[in-house]
Amino acid sequence: MPKKVFKDRKEYSNHFKKLIELEREAEKEFHIREIQLLTGKEREQRGRAILGLKASYKGEIVGGYKVYRFGRPDMPENHQIKVGDVVLVSRTNPLKEGVEGTVYEKGKKYLDIAFSDPPPDLTRGYWRVDLYVNDITFKRMNKALTLFEEGKTNYPEEVVLGKGKNLLKVEEKEIKPFNENLNQYQLEAVKKALGSNPLFLIHGPPGTGKTTTLVEIIEQLVKNEKKQVLATADSNTAVDNLMERLIKRNLDVVRVGHPARVSKELIEHSLDYKVQHHPRYKEIQEIEKKIDQIKEEQANYLKPTPQWRRGLSDKQILELARQNKKTRGIKLSKIKSMAKWIELQNQIKNLIEEKKKIENQIVDEILKTADVVLATNSTAGNEFLENRTFEVLVLDEASQSTEPSALIPLIKAKKVIMAGDHKQLPPTVLHPDAKDLSYTMFERFIDLYPEASYMLRIQYRMNDLIKEFPSKEFYNGELISHDSVKDIKLSDIAKQKSDNPALDDTPIVFIDTKGKFMEKTRRGSFSKYNPEEAKFVKNLVEELKKMGIPSEDIGVITPYKDHEDYLKQLIPDVEVKTVDGFQGREKEVIIISLVRSNPQEEIGFLEDLRRLNVALTRAKRKLILVGDAKTLSSNEVYKRLIEFIKEKGKVLEV
Repeated sequence: MPKKVFKDRKEYSNHFKKLIELEREAEKEFHIREIQLLTGKEREQRGRAILGLKASYKGEIVGGYKVYRFGRPDMPENHQIKVGDVVLVSRTNPLKEGVEGTVYEKGKKYLDIAFSDPPPDLTRGYWRVDLYVNDITFKRMNKALTLFEEGKTNYPEEVVLGKGKNLLKVEEKEIKPFNENLNQYQLEAVKKALGSNPLFLIHGPPGTGKTTTLVEIIEQLVKNEKKQVLATADSNTAVDNLMERLIKRNLDVVRVGHPARVSKELIEHSLDYKVQHHPRYKEIQEIEKKIDQIKEEQANYLKPTPQWRRGLSDKQILELARQNKKTRGIKLSKIKSMAKWIELQNQIKNLIEEKKKIENQIVDEILKTADVVLATNSTAGNEFLENRTFEVLVLDEASQSTEPSALIPLIKAKKVIMAGDHKQLPPTVLHPDAKDLSYTMFERFIDLYPEASYMLRIQYRMNDLIKEFPSKEFYNGELISHDSVKDIKLSDIAKQKSDNPALDDTPIVFIDTKGKFMEKTRRGSFSKYNPEEAKFVKNLVEELKKMGIPSEDIGVITPYKDHEDYLKQLIPDVEVKTVDGFQGREKEVIIISLVRSNPQEEIGFLEDLRRLNVALTRAKRKLILVGDAKTLSSNEVYKRLIEFIKEKGKVLEV
């Protein structure tokens, strides 16, 4: 376990700077090495590149980005490139000729990519698109650490360093809730979050309504305490989710960030959109028109490139033109032409500065009047929010933010309310020596300041029996099932019964493969897959569909990427994802394919029990686990799980 308490700001900053540099290198190295080692075709098979794409111009979006659509009729289905990702677009060699863009929209047969400076010949020939590293986030983390080290933080540094116990005030504030459907635990969390200072932590196990609780807190802060709130999360999806709910509560929200990363339905609440619809935006358009006119005029004059200016500075060229003098073998007509070009360039420069000034004034006005400013943690470090401070930061998904990522918004606020669940998956960390980054600020604060934390207990997702084991194993048996979900079962949504004993109304079933389906490893891969187990899962899915369970209500989870790829080919119409891909999600029926089956009884990274917790808590009515009991039982927790299912659910054999 990394340090919980730090001696001073310098030690803190150095500790995390070292870790994020390792991680940045690992992420870059991962993509660069892969691009170097694999052919484009192989990278496409791994889902991190798409080849043979034709591009067409789609138009300009908010912020002046130009969007091109890249597509082909047989677009690979299993690629990992998603909206908001940074990609390299090239003909054949991404590392030599690649141009960076951001994925703006994604369809079955296309990707729309936004560029600030697109290659000139995009609409000709074929292109490849490669997933790449996003360096901006690392730069912003680094900057936040530097600011913290220099003492430029609005948040009490003692709390961050781990020495802030005596600064904490944990009290309840009596309120009248806006949402009358809050349960007693949610209401208690709201009262404590509002009454406590400068920190409060809400521990929200699966399905307990963590976001619902945060929305009430924000509404109370804005409407009753007249405070402006900064609300962030690590992912764009979580920010959009929070924003959607706040809009429904009639709050004036503004979303800061690249327009390509904002959900299309919410775009009118983005900062760029609001700027473009501001009454003063006409002034900006007038300036842009003038700039275009000057550029047109400028095209008639000689651009002072090194071959023409022959070492002369702009100032010297202008002086020579004024004096009607030629020099160094440059004709007077050329000197005059270059001088005119420079004069026009200076006009353009002044107009750009004027435009920037007006833009900043508009942005300032929009941000000043908003009730809630929303951004990802990383975007909280962008230029528009650079010198802003906020009364309160509300940080959702805090257990999925690395500490330097959470620090970016934290130093802007005087008080912080975080929500998360450190018993679910931590942030993904690539570099083996940077593993300390998966011990998040949220978890460190819960360890240091347990008195400033509170756990939500009533869950609204799972049948009571599905809830029972994770509750006992990960939440001290404290989870309570709400009456609306307690007894939900498969037959409530099935149109007909099945003869398969695994598909009756027993909420949780384990199917023991008895060592009959052995795991395999692909050449050059560290991942695992199990073809026979995959076929068995496919049959279960087919039977569920025959019962009238819609495909969109079925989810298949597996811990292994290679097994996910194999399953996707067999079951194309049902959502198949690794555990990481299913965090924060839910389905009526979940099948977990555990893959591992070997004579050594090794279960590898299934030992990460937080993964198990996430997998077990995605199903509402029916949870089916498929795996080799003998191999899995080499781990005590899996052994207890199988015993629990034998006692309260149903264990079947293949």
